Amino acid sequence: MIEVVVEDRCNGCGDCVQACPSDVLRMGADGRAVIAHQADCQTCLLCELYCTTDALFVWPQVDRVVGLSAEQALASGQLGAFRRDHGWGEHTTTHTNQHWRMGAIFERARLLAVETAAAKTARPEDIR
Repeated sequence: MIEVVVEDRCNGCGDCVQACPSDVLRMGADGRAVIAHQADCQTCLLCELYCTTDALFVWPQVDRVVGLSAEQALASGQLGAFRRDHGWGEHTTTHTNQHWRMGAIFERARLLAVETAAAKTARPEDIR
């Protein structure tokens, strides 16, 4: 689940907001990404992949918020590790991009998001 946006690293590009399939992130009043709907995070890590400044930290725990601070995320040494390990951006020459293997997981996440959105908008008479 998304835990932290490190404000000092966020350049306000909005790529993470665009990449998120669950609308978890929004652009804040200061022009930087903010976590708007943390509970909707699917832990797909797309926001981390598209963040070229390594300002986002997604914890692998999918069913609850851990509550990490920006300082803890920075101290972990894991900011940017997902991008690096998948050969994205500046890491294409040192790491092989194996992200294509995530296709089935992303499809499951997409279907779950569609189902969840439908359940949120369903009228009581539609539920059986």
